[in-house]
Amino acid sequence: MKSFTFERARTPAEAAAAVARRPGARFIAGGTNLVDLMKLQIETPPHLVDVNGLALDRIEPAPGGGLRIGALVRNTDLAADARVRRDYAVLSRALLAGASGQLRNKATTAGNLLQRTRCPYFYDTDQACNKRQPGSGCAAQDGINRQHAIVGGSSACIATHPSDMAVAMRVLDATVETVRPDGAARRIPIADFHRLPGTTPQHETALAPGELVTAVLLPAPAGGRQVYRKVRDRASYAFALVSIAAIVQPDGRGRVALGGVAHKPWRVDAADAALPRGAAAATAQLLAGARPTEHNAFKLPLVERLLAAVLADSGRTA
Repeated sequence: MKSFTFERARTPAEAAAAVARRPGARFIAGGTNLVDLMKLQIETPPHLVDVNGLALDRIEPAPGGGLRIGALVRNTDLAADARVRRDYAVLSRALLAGASGQLRNKATTAGNLLQRTRCPYFYDTDQACNKRQPGSGCAAQDGINRQHAIVGGSSACIATHPSDMAVAMRVLDATVETVRPDGAARRIPIADFHRLPGTTPQHETALAPGELVTAVLLPAPAGGRQVYRKVRDRASYAFALVSIAAIVQPDGRGRVALGGVAHKPWRVDAADAALPRGAAAATAQLLAGARPTEHNAFKLPLVERLLAAVLADSGRTA
């Protein structure tokens, strides 16, 4: 790990300004992803700004009947909150499907949204990776890419986003609240928060330099049957090959978002509209234009089968 300087911020605006002043500086809270990347010298920030003292660790009622989840709420606390378990069960289930108990005790809401891909070529500094070193190429394109994207990828990157929580946030239509270095607040719909790779896969979110996530706002409960299903190579502490977050209403209408298939949580409006017609119809919309590789084409039928299981679990015919 390379040497770095460190400071503790007193306010969100002060933290944002401190990171904006130092090129390459990073915020640190739980550190469950950043510290690993620093050890491997994938991330080499010259300066860290500790945001743990900013009182952003509360879950509070929001206007309109929703919840405001502070950026520093730990994953364990969020999953266990009685209001989340009752009204946003898909979020609690997604959180419990991710990582280990020890990591959930440290990992934060904002950090979970901002975690970086687990693509092995990103982690191997001897391999070409446009996300780690822009312009170097993408070794995953012709490599072992079983876990990689089947939709939304590009010739520059086929990495997937690793978060379970983010998939649930996407199906819940969450909004990300931030503060900029000048102190101005901003709200970003979760649909616009994560970016597809295009030609600049190193830019993973809509955040500006120094912009700090302060909270995630959940709208009023959507009701319905809420399900999170995850297929992975082992029963725990493994990232999704395919995951599904779904909210299904008694009349068959609903919403569905996928994890493990794209550079961001994947949701398609046309798939939501097709959900009452069953898994095949919704999957056709979700995977329209899919470009699987030799190693991950199995994800296409897996999505349909997993969605059929989710609909059956919700009391609907697939």
